Amino acid sequence: MARDKYVAYVSTYTKGDTHGIKIYDVDITKGRFQEKDKVEISNSSYLTISHNGKYLYSITDFGVEAYRIEKDGGLDLLNYAPINGMRGCYLATDFTDRYLFVAGYHDGKLTVLSLARDGSVGEITDEVFHKGLGSVAERNFRPHINCARMTHDNKYLLVADQGMDHVNVYSFDTKQGKVKLADVIRSELESAPRHIKFSQDGRFVYIVHELKCYIDVYSYEERDGLPYFEKIQTVQVIALEKGCNNAASTLGFSADYRYLLSSIAGDNSVVVYNADKETGMLTENFRLPVSGEYPKDAALFPNNKFLVSLNHESDNMTFFKVDLKENTLVMNGPAIRVSEPNCILFHKLESAK
Repeated sequence: MARDKYVAYVSTYTKGDTHGIKIYDVDITKGRFQEKDKVEISNSSYLTISHNGKYLYSITDFGVEAYRIEKDGGLDLLNYAPINGMRGCYLATDFTDRYLFVAGYHDGKLTVLSLARDGSVGEITDEVFHKGLGSVAERNFRPHINCARMTHDNKYLLVADQGMDHVNVYSFDTKQGKVKLADVIRSELESAPRHIKFSQDGRFVYIVHELKCYIDVYSYEERDGLPYFEKIQTVQVIALEKGCNNAASTLGFSADYRYLLSSIAGDNSVVVYNADKETGMLTENFRLPVSGEYPKDAALFPNNKFLVSLNHESDNMTFFKVDLKENTLVMNGPAIRVSEPNCILFHKLESAK
């Protein structure tokens, strides 16, 4: 029986290296990476793969770049498209792969772009600047959009505004590519909602908050043509202590959606939760150190037996063997050096699908 084969895409900043995307062959049985290729692109701060698995999109300076994913996992550049604003920090497609959403941290701008059938990025169909004043002058004195994700029914776009401490919910016109404010999910003041994830069936929403280090869990449904969100759980990623500089960073599901993880800068650890598919509730499995500085992203391998942490300030990736029954995380070989890594995506190769 053929074993599934994967590659991993890692995005990085490019101060000393023009290759902002690194491609690795994944050894799924040993929990290790081997560099396969690298792509020349400036300051790739985030990546996403289309829902059909054929295309990869990346943030770059002043816009986005689109790539066709080759059978061996290589990337073939399709085109570059501007976003009419400052460099974005997050991007995602809708569930029809007809639109691309870009979140702008620096200018508080949401940009919607059309996507062609060949995966290339087209024209801007809508752009919205968030407005208002936050509560902390050092960071939250103005809007900072950090994430934009569609509900699974492809009706509503959830946009996390880290500066304004809320998530805007926009209804989405799939014919025109336009958004219209429909609701607001409010978080605690100075909590800084950062990333949003949905359960596999789309019934539950998970929002991680960077500054107050907690995850809110909501149920989601549409009632009488309107989105309805009900908070069902709040879990503290790490206890807040006076004078600490901890910050919740990433939020991500395992490939089978049985586990949700978040990384914590400052404490430099990763926390893994068991996620109940029926109730949406989270139960902490473990929180353990990642042997690196500022884990900006982390991910379980597709078999849930290994974990990789992208340590932004120590310029490396660290690898661990995971036992999710015994709640253990054990170092698995030496770190791999990579300059200022931001984001990681696993991708199953087409021939192995």
